[in-house]
Amino acid sequence: MRNVKYTDSVTFRCLEHLRETSLDISLIHAGKEHCEPSHICSGARDEYILHFIFSGKGFFSLKNGTIFTLSAGQMFLIRPGEPVTYGSDAVDPWHYAWIGFNGIRADTIIKQCGFSSNKWVLPSPVQPEIVMDCINNILDCKALTFVNDLRREAWMLMLFSRLADNHDKLSHKRVSDSNNYGTKAYVELAIEHIKYYYKDGINVSDIAGHLGISRAYLNCAFQKELGMSIQKFLIDFRMHKAANLLVSTPDAIKEISSAIGYEDQLNFSKAFKKKFGMSPRNYRLNKASTILYTEKQLTDHQEDFVV
Repeated sequence: MRNVKYTDSVTFRCLEHLRETSLDISLIHAGKEHCEPSHICSGARDEYILHFIFSGKGFFSLKNGTIFTLSAGQMFLIRPGEPVTYGSDAVDPWHYAWIGFNGIRADTIIKQCGFSSNKWVLPSPVQPEIVMDCINNILDCKALTFVNDLRREAWMLMLFSRLADNHDKLSHKRVSDSNNYGTKAYVELAIEHIKYYYKDGINVSDIAGHLGISRAYLNCAFQKELGMSIQKFLIDFRMHKAANLLVSTPDAIKEISSAIGYEDQLNFSKAFKKKFGMSPRNYRLNKASTILYTEKQLTDHQEDFVV
């Protein structure tokens, strides 16, 4: 594991190699820099990195050859695993700040800020001094304490909230007093939650509570976007995981039942038989050559409602 590192000089200030504190969203590093002329960075990263340009110029290029010429007032996004190259202008080098982050909500958050699969560069909808204030407050919390973990996360979330809020206003979106994500976003968030916590025995009420909406609204969202109830999706997800475990592991049925969030083996067996038409034991004995649905096929529904 790399050690946390804090650097503070006249032209460069950075806090990096932070440990991940949450599955949902975690700050990995943050910093700001007055770059030297023709300062180049390249390669692929494991995390998302969002840059904010305060002054000067530079470029940002993608693996497919697309090159963006950038200047003050813009922001650009680096996605995990995607090789990029970016660098400062030879005459008017840029001054920028950045945050690096990861987590299961990261993709949803950047979409709410205006980025998409074909949008890497956007005008920053937030005043530069607000961005700089958030970054500076993160960097000021350099001591590695639990309290500072919370403070850094709070400032990161504050920055995201300002970006998302101002993006909505600039896009002239209708934002109601409640449920303002819309059904597509809530379904996406629910599936992300299920993928990571189905083993813990979560139910529909737990998922709705996590999202801060009612069971009824969440169910309507699934009916609208996927044509099935949230309860059916959750059960199907678990049954597909169980089917894969039955044919790919020697684990006892009781162990598989527990592994997918069912403490009662009898209830698991009933649900499995209802889904696949045979008991878990018979399914394993028959060594079904084709599982009706795999976890991947189920979660591929997300492609239908990416915001």
